[in-house]
Amino acid sequence: MTAPSRLTFSVQDIPFSRAGSWFGISPVVAEKTYADDLHLVSHQTGLHPVLRLVPRDGAGTAATTVTATPAALSWTGADGCAEVAYETTDTVRLRGRGLGMAVSAAASTLTPFDGTYLYRDPVDGAYVFTHYGTGRRYRVTVLSGEVDATGLEALGTAERVVVVAGTRPWELAVEEYDGARPPYRADLPFDRVVQAVADEFDAFVDAVAPWRTAGTSAAGLAAYVLWSATVAPAGFLRRPAVLMSKHWMDKVWSWDHCFNALALADGRPDLAWHQFRLVFDHQDPAGAVPDSITHSEVLYNFVKPPVHGWALRRLRRQLPAVDTDELRTTYTSLARWTGFWLSHRRAPGEVLPHYTHGNDSGWDNATTFDAHRVVQSADLAAFLVLQLRELADLATALGLADEASHWTVTADRVRAAMLETLWTGDRFAARRPGTTTTWTGESLLDCMAIALGDELPPAVSDALAARIRTHLTAFGPATQHPDSPRYEPDGYWRGPIWAPSTLLVEDGLRRAGHVRLADDISDRFRALCERSGFAENFDALTGAGLRDRAYTWTASVYLVLAADHVRRSATDVP
Repeated sequence: MTAPSRLTFSVQDIPFSRAGSWFGISPVVAEKTYADDLHLVSHQTGLHPVLRLVPRDGAGTAATTVTATPAALSWTGADGCAEVAYETTDTVRLRGRGLGMAVSAAASTLTPFDGTYLYRDPVDGAYVFTHYGTGRRYRVTVLSGEVDATGLEALGTAERVVVVAGTRPWELAVEEYDGARPPYRADLPFDRVVQAVADEFDAFVDAVAPWRTAGTSAAGLAAYVLWSATVAPAGFLRRPAVLMSKHWMDKVWSWDHCFNALALADGRPDLAWHQFRLVFDHQDPAGAVPDSITHSEVLYNFVKPPVHGWALRRLRRQLPAVDTDELRTTYTSLARWTGFWLSHRRAPGEVLPHYTHGNDSGWDNATTFDAHRVVQSADLAAFLVLQLRELADLATALGLADEASHWTVTADRVRAAMLETLWTGDRFAARRPGTTTTWTGESLLDCMAIALGDELPPAVSDALAARIRTHLTAFGPATQHPDSPRYEPDGYWRGPIWAPSTLLVEDGLRRAGHVRLADDISDRFRALCERSGFAENFDALTGAGLRDRAYTWTASVYLVLAADHVRRSATDVP
């Protein structure tokens, strides 16, 4: 089998980066904004295109072809080539022959509060860019070659650039760091730098996707999307974290992380556990987990749905035995998160909790929220029941019999209220809390109570399965029925196919006994990713990738579904 590190990908879709690094090499310089050339883009304090990397020939900017692999990125032109590879998580090495390279500040204006400053360090002769946006320094050390610099110590508007000529072989190192560090020294030749990264990535793929076959052709690239979007602990992220992307979706949202944990659980259990636990590092006094976390901000204005009990149940089946102290800590965190919904999101006299906005559901603009924003919905009740069941199991494992009984009784009450209040006889309705106002629609969100699986009465799961089947396109379940007048091809949660809804539906259907439909959904989604990559979401009718094109939960869901498919196929062989 070809080494995963030799796979190629387009940097228009997926940034070139390395696990642990806070920067990547990419043309994506802002949301939905692509530059004509590649930039060193840092994600410390937000998305910041810091340096432009422009290959040059004798006439100036050179026309080149860019080729990216997990271990190295290269520019190839008529006169030669240049390459870049990660030596460490904060240092890249560049070299070239026949082509030169201009390393310049992405922004030309420096003010007292913005922009980039360039100076030459008298200590070691390196060229140092300081960047207001990230608050970091970017040191360019010349290891060999002929170099010229423009804009040294310039203020105001000026070009700030370090240019190495391609007249003879050259090599540079570029580092991202805080205040100061010792002068750079090259400990490894360039080829060994590349090989070390290749070995690291190959080991990662072998760990997280040892099951891969010719029939799971996207497994290597899915693993790269996860691996390259991982960052070291820094800022508010106190653990190694898999960002949703090293494009503009450079955060961890408080349900996305669960899907990444599931994909990593078998092969990288420690990293998987960090993904599950990291949002609970910022749990507030009321028990709520934040809406999102990134390097320099934690947001609490919304929350995300309580899928954590569902995820933890799956994780505990996959992970080695969790240490009792860690399990007890997790139980306490999950109980407080559940308590938030029971205490702060239930109106007086109500059994069912409510969302205050579509953002709370994770389905930000789903048509379920068109009538009202403050909504009781069956998906929320179902997730809460699953979480309560998991708390009961955890309490039993920890010898807390009275608490286990409490969680079980509460789960039964929420489940009964969901069926009594929201089930219409053929579908679930949404409801305005404290009123008799209900409504139905054509959003797949209204079918997400299928996540309860065999906890649903057969007649209910059968009706949900039939309705889900009508949402299926050639590529999977559309989030808004394609025949609906409110369907939008690129409407976020008003039509496109999304990875998390697909996995939750597939898993619930399978546990409810609708195995053939679950298999069909898995087959369609895996084929979609193998065709269109790992976009944030997909046009339900054409299969085209939409929005951010390197989204980790999409890669993770592909890996989870592919692993399960391979295992099922192996047990089906006579």
